[in-house]
Amino acid sequence: MKIVMTGVNRGVGAALYAAYSEAGHDVLGTARDGSADVTLDVTDPDAFEPFAATVEGHVGSGGLDLLVCNAGVYIDKGQPLDGGYPADMWAQTFAVNVTGVFLTIQSLLPSLRRAGAGRIAIVSSVMASQENAPGGSYIYRSSKAAVLNLGRNLARDLVADGISVGIYHPGWVRTDMGGPQAAVSPQESAQGLMIRFEALGPGTTGCFEAWDGASIPL
Repeated sequence: MKIVMTGVNRGVGAALYAAYSEAGHDVLGTARDGSADVTLDVTDPDAFEPFAATVEGHVGSGGLDLLVCNAGVYIDKGQPLDGGYPADMWAQTFAVNVTGVFLTIQSLLPSLRRAGAGRIAIVSSVMASQENAPGGSYIYRSSKAAVLNLGRNLARDLVADGISVGIYHPGWVRTDMGGPQAAVSPQESAQGLMIRFEALGPGTTGCFEAWDGASIPL
């Protein structure tokens, strides 16, 4: 299987990249810090044309089977409601978590269409849920809600191309983002997500699920 993944330099992305590679899949990973197969800053619109050309050359005529949009940031943790959440923090977060996801998908649509049954997995968060809304982290929650909406609309629009789109919560994972007290290891999360991605198809496109298969309320 030909796979492209963004944000593989740490955490869940690194665990997913390792697991797919060990399973014998052909994985092309990206990171903005130069530590992956391809350097990609998803906030740079000019980066996507050469990125798409690189992917096209890598996957060949068979196309891209799976795109995992994992790159993301959470920089407003602990911000106070009074005086916090500056405008540039909103712009930085949405540039990565929403616009970057859309531009990544848009740039690779030709490769996904060629696969015949391409799949797009968007790593979001349970914090995107409108029903589960305990407050705080307004920027991150808003960005993840936006990318959930993006994924569900793309799922509708790409049905005719045979492309399925799923949106996933990786769990509360022991990473730099999740912290050391989190309940799930990156490896556990990766194994669960791989099962979810494998199950993604026309019958489940538009799904919003956790790494362990639980359905998440919108």
